[in-house]
Amino acid sequence: MSWNSSLRNGYGGGYDRGYDSSPGRDRSADSRGPPGGGGGRSRRAGGYGGLGGGPEQTGDYYEEQPRGVPRPNSLERRSAKRRSGDRHYDPSRSKSGPRGGRFGDGSRQIDEVLDYISQNWSFMTDENCIPIQVALKLLDSSSLGLATRYDQFQDTNDQLQNALKAIVNEHHQGFNSSIGTFHKIQSSLQGSQNRVRALRDSLIRAKLNLSATRPELKEYAVESQNYDDMLQLLGAIEQLQLIPEKLEARISEKRFITAVDILQDALKMIRRTDMESIGALSDLRVYLSNQEHSLTDILIEELHSHLYLKSPYCEDRWKIYAQNQAKVTAADGSTTAIDIRGRALDRFLNALDTSTPLTDDASRNPEANTFEYIHLLIEALNNMGRLDAAVDTIEQRLPVELFRVVEKSNIEVDQRHPSVLRSYAKGQKPTARPVDAAMNQSDEARGAILQDLLWTLYARFEAIAEGHRVVYEVVAGITKREGLRDAAHLTGGFKELWKLYQSEMRSLLHDYLATDSDTVYGSAQKQKGTGSIFRKTPRDKNKPLFKLKDMDTKSPELSTERDDLEFILKSSVPGLVSDSRRAESTLQPNSSFNQDGSATGHKLLIEPSVFNMGVLLPPSLAFLTRLKEVVPRGTTSDIVMSTLTSFLDDFLVNVFHPQLDETLMELCVRTFIEVDAFQQDSQWQARSQKPIFKGTAKFFALITAFCKLLDNLPHDQVFSQLVISQMVTYFEKCQGWYKALVSRAQQSRENNRRLKAAAAFSEDEDLLSALVARSKPDANIQQCVDKENAILITKAQEQLLEEADLLSDKKSITSLCLLYTSMKWLASKIGHLRYISDRAVDSSRRKGRQNQQQRRWTMVVSTGQQTTMERVYLPLNQETALEFDGVVDRYNKLADTVLNTLHFEVRCEISHYVSRAFQPPFYLEHAFTEPDADVVTLNTSLVSFEEVATAHLRTREHDFITTGLGRLTDALVLSLATRGITEMNEAGAGRAQLDILVLQQNLKTMEPPALLVRSSRFFDLFGQGAETVVMRVKDAKARGKVEEELGLGYDELKVLVELCYSEALKSPRRDIAEKAKRNMDEQLLALSECLWQESGPDEG
Repeated sequence: MSWNSSLRNGYGGGYDRGYDSSPGRDRSADSRGPPGGGGGRSRRAGGYGGLGGGPEQTGDYYEEQPRGVPRPNSLERRSAKRRSGDRHYDPSRSKSGPRGGRFGDGSRQIDEVLDYISQNWSFMTDENCIPIQVALKLLDSSSLGLATRYDQFQDTNDQLQNALKAIVNEHHQGFNSSIGTFHKIQSSLQGSQNRVRALRDSLIRAKLNLSATRPELKEYAVESQNYDDMLQLLGAIEQLQLIPEKLEARISEKRFITAVDILQDALKMIRRTDMESIGALSDLRVYLSNQEHSLTDILIEELHSHLYLKSPYCEDRWKIYAQNQAKVTAADGSTTAIDIRGRALDRFLNALDTSTPLTDDASRNPEANTFEYIHLLIEALNNMGRLDAAVDTIEQRLPVELFRVVEKSNIEVDQRHPSVLRSYAKGQKPTARPVDAAMNQSDEARGAILQDLLWTLYARFEAIAEGHRVVYEVVAGITKREGLRDAAHLTGGFKELWKLYQSEMRSLLHDYLATDSDTVYGSAQKQKGTGSIFRKTPRDKNKPLFKLKDMDTKSPELSTERDDLEFILKSSVPGLVSDSRRAESTLQPNSSFNQDGSATGHKLLIEPSVFNMGVLLPPSLAFLTRLKEVVPRGTTSDIVMSTLTSFLDDFLVNVFHPQLDETLMELCVRTFIEVDAFQQDSQWQARSQKPIFKGTAKFFALITAFCKLLDNLPHDQVFSQLVISQMVTYFEKCQGWYKALVSRAQQSRENNRRLKAAAAFSEDEDLLSALVARSKPDANIQQCVDKENAILITKAQEQLLEEADLLSDKKSITSLCLLYTSMKWLASKIGHLRYISDRAVDSSRRKGRQNQQQRRWTMVVSTGQQTTMERVYLPLNQETALEFDGVVDRYNKLADTVLNTLHFEVRCEISHYVSRAFQPPFYLEHAFTEPDADVVTLNTSLVSFEEVATAHLRTREHDFITTGLGRLTDALVLSLATRGITEMNEAGAGRAQLDILVLQQNLKTMEPPALLVRSSRFFDLFGQGAETVVMRVKDAKARGKVEEELGLGYDELKVLVELCYSEALKSPRRDIAEKAKRNMDEQLLALSECLWQESGPDEG
């Protein structure tokens, strides 16, 4: 019936008693009767609703409906009691319908309402529209129903009524004048209908009377047959009365096949045609109909109870994890903690025979053998014709049941390991920093918790897979026996189980590896300090409650529904949905749920970290290895056995390896960038003989933790390369720190040097060759030291040192000492990690995309902890070992460079301050009683250097730095005296002697044998006069020991003699100056003759 006719009938139904505009009147029932009936209540004769308003016309309406779908009888339409109960759905109110006050009055209102109906309810204006179908859709809350538009429909109806009222108010006089005429027409039509019906009944009775015969014998035969039928009917009724007791007895005994046979026979009997007219069987008919559904639910629940280990008879199908339990060897030689004890599944499958239907065995408990009980349940469901429904139910409930299994295992492990012990294992606080937490990942308590969870969960998963294998084999046998066409659909459940296992394992691995889930872990594990520990933690509203799995976003049905929804939203609330956001949401799904390892929704028992992979991978691989024995063979299961662990390989390649790289990089960077990374470690005594950097200790602990992790992973050099690359990065960071310490604030103007003098000297080839010669076992240390000192003095004279060339502050010296000890300690420690593994592989050298996709790390991974080697090591092959050795050599070279810098730094300071202290004038009017300020500064710097070096360096490095300081100072002072002093008196000599004495006393604290013999004798001889100097040279020459006794050469003695007469030569009296000149020439001649005679014969 069309909407236009509904409008006409609604007009007649709404105003059959005249217009009543009272607002309190309830007209909700006026529009709920059959179309054309004018409403749900009876109409008075001659009223507006009298046209076809009687029950006869109502019956005609229903007779005119299409009969494509048979209607159940009155008894079968009664609602049966379901276990699941009624499910109500409360749709949200639509905001797209018309509202009160939207339209005008009168004809304009009705026109606007009709336009709105043609736009939004156009399907109801069609002539073929069925109002009952529309009404059912308005009550349907599914995605195909119109329950969400029910309020819109009500609103439109109210507006239509208001428009009709407005028309009545405007045209009531014309309506009133037409009432009489309408009554007459209606009465005439009713009279014509009654006469036609009476004529039809008369014709039918006449036809029956003309066709009937009346033989007497036939009546007797009919009566006899009726009596026989009645006796059989009574016997059947007696049998039906005994059915409930028998049925309940068989159900309680769990003899379901017999119970199904009894129920099927009873339903066939009670649904016969002769039984349908017996009203006394209505209760029994409803009971049997309900029992059919109830028994189906019971069978499905019993099946799920044994599939998912809920029944107590399933306890022997899996074994709970026990720490240090004995491991057994699987078929492939791998070890596993899951007890084998001879797989019961193999024994059942070997004895399985589905060629004949199964029957009940009343002599034993059907649940004693859980696999045979599953067989019995499936046979019973097949006998009921509900096998396809049972398979669909198993597939639908599979995600929920597996979620409950994981949650149950999580709760059990949580109860066995209290949270207090987890959070404070080995004194670790929950508020530890990420780097510190990473160092504690080897905690045995935390590993035991994770192993308990994995072995317990995987043991259950294996038992569940065995149950599904039984279902698969039994269903496959039944479909083959009965020749069912939909065999692929009925036997596809194991593939769905495998998909969910992959999803759960990926999620579990991801959750305990994800380093970005600190917030999630904190929200689930930690309570606020001021809150109650019993208060329920609020749900994270940023996470969706669920996701749609395997949804085809490009299907036409989904696209149509999406377009309809967006049209409604755009027409109702413009601007709420934008096309750009729709495109983004369609093309870019939620990354947090589409990536591997999305959140499982379970409570995390320990803190997520990539270090957990060493505990996660062996049980997972052992479970997959064991699962190969459970997966159905052949092509019907759609599971390729050779790629059973491919998803785990995919996880390792695409998820774990990038995350390991990212985590290792992030943790290493944190050891670099922390404020105290290059500060002294407060606990260095527990790690090293001398202080080291805090960052170095953390870096080595991090490398050690990763090496422990890699030992439990495949020895692929891709993982080892990650560690080696971070070792190189740390070297570059330390080298940058060294460059920052030894770089000048501004470039030198004289030689454009950016480095400070000590660092530049440590790169000088001449000085380095001298140091190398000094380090040889048979080297003459004094000669090497003198050679080095001569080069240093020469370079210092060529390039005058400035304050900017010195590492004057104590902090820089301390940092260099710590850098040296840290590099040496790290090189030694990391060198012990070197190990060439016989299980090493290198997947990075495989060329081609196909080989890259076929990377099978699980083929080489160890399924158990390595016990052959107790020490921690980094698995290497020959090629990566060379790279590893290169990094260690770079650490040692950097340490040697730092030590050389410290060696030259103290010498540069001596050269700089001594050069400043022994600058002229030495011709003084008053004697000095205090040393020079530069000498005091040098002494202070040397004392500070000695304290730092003694505290941070070993004796060997300390001796390397301090050996030769006295000889350098002695040679430097003598060089400055002979080249820079042109005139000197007794006061100047006293000043020099005082400075030399102070320097000598200070140098003895660093180098006990340090004596400034030559420079002290130079100034001592100055005080004795030139004649005495020449006389002592002659005496020494007579003994042949000029150099040994005096320690001065000809050049130094010549300068000394000249300085002895420098004061007299400067006299204003000419006679005194000339006399001094003559005496000086005589003494120089005598000195030259004496030393020449000493060297002449040798030269000759």
